[in-house]
Amino acid sequence: MQRDNLDFKNMSVSKLYTKQLFPTLLGMVSSALFTVVDGIFVGRGIGSDAIAAVNIAAPVFMIAAGLGLMFGMGGGILASINLSRGKRLIANINVTQAVVMLTIVSVAMGILLTVFPETAVALLGAEGHLTELAAEYLFWFSISIPSTVLLVALPFFVRLTNPNFAMWAMLAATFVNILLDYVFIFIFGWGLFGAAIATDLGELVGTFMLLVYLFRPSVAVRFARLKVSVKSIRLTLRNTWYMLKLGVSSCLSEVTIAVMAIAGNYVFMSHLGTDGVAAYSIVCYLFPIIFMVFNAMVQSAQPIISYNYGCGQIARSNKALRLSVTSAVIFALMISGLFVYFSGDIVSLFLPDRESHAWQYAVVGLPLFAVDYIFFGINVIAIGYYTSIERINRAMRLTLLRGMLPVLFFFVLPLLFGVTGIWLAVAAGDMTAVAIIVILTLRDKKR
Repeated sequence: MQRDNLDFKNMSVSKLYTKQLFPTLLGMVSSALFTVVDGIFVGRGIGSDAIAAVNIAAPVFMIAAGLGLMFGMGGGILASINLSRGKRLIANINVTQAVVMLTIVSVAMGILLTVFPETAVALLGAEGHLTELAAEYLFWFSISIPSTVLLVALPFFVRLTNPNFAMWAMLAATFVNILLDYVFIFIFGWGLFGAAIATDLGELVGTFMLLVYLFRPSVAVRFARLKVSVKSIRLTLRNTWYMLKLGVSSCLSEVTIAVMAIAGNYVFMSHLGTDGVAAYSIVCYLFPIIFMVFNAMVQSAQPIISYNYGCGQIARSNKALRLSVTSAVIFALMISGLFVYFSGDIVSLFLPDRESHAWQYAVVGLPLFAVDYIFFGINVIAIGYYTSIERINRAMRLTLLRGMLPVLFFFVLPLLFGVTGIWLAVAAGDMTAVAIIVILTLRDKKR
């Protein structure tokens, strides 16, 4: 079946992957820039305490993005498989069900966070004066939680027919956020309130563009009318449950990053105080970009893998997997080199005071943390592959494993190597998870 100019069954896998990768990569990286740009403007326009406060609240953004990934990945896989079997109407119903249920969940989440922001940041590790700053940022950010999750989920469905439009929507959202960050923080002097509102409005623009596209009757994958009956509601709940099973590993990947941030905040606070948290926040601001690049590789391969898996062309699915792994390794090596040789310049984007303790801690820590990227990339690709071929249990177990291992090493390695052990904890966890993936792969081949 051909969808617009994308023939997932017959077109060269390399060509398909390339046509998906570059717009997806630009869109995903622009999405990650939301957080990074906030960090740069907050660090330079408000100060290191403010950047530490935003880092305290950042796990909420990651969890919200995880919800979007879960519904987007799950709904996208289900729609791809149904399209490969000629069931276009069912695929459109799947997309609509995913968006409706995600909207309901995200509205409830947003209400809870705007009512209890102080409680939330306290649970995330805020102490003293950071509690008030983090709660202020979280309150204003939380009013746009529905836009946050939809901006993550909707591109999965738009990319099934038009990956370029998904890219432009993400770029538009990022441009609005960057422009308003500068205006609200440096010109209006609105501080953390301005940073949060800039993010809210940027996400609203991107989400609106994607929703309008999916309402167009001329596109192959679009919103469908859902029946309001007991039978229809039961079907929606059943399909939603299956989507959640398919997408839960993607959600858990984002949640594990949030857990990594929370655990790191606690450990750095206990060893180096607020300056340690500010230094660690640089990694936490940059890590979503790394994750989004790897995630773009997964999402570019996912429709190829799922579609050909659905119609029995396993060799094409495996070729898409190999392309994504190769891309991940090359990118990881490049970005690790940048972090090693330009750590001072990178840190100075966020913390211009080179004499501060936070700057010095971060410059030492960034190259150590960069050891993780190649192992993290392989983990993300492997988990995405197992999800795309409906090996849900393995994907979920691997995700949970690679989430728990860094937390364990956060508390063990400092006892052996001091502060250096904290920076290497995530790499140690991902390295262990990769070793387990290799063992499982060899066992599968033997069988």
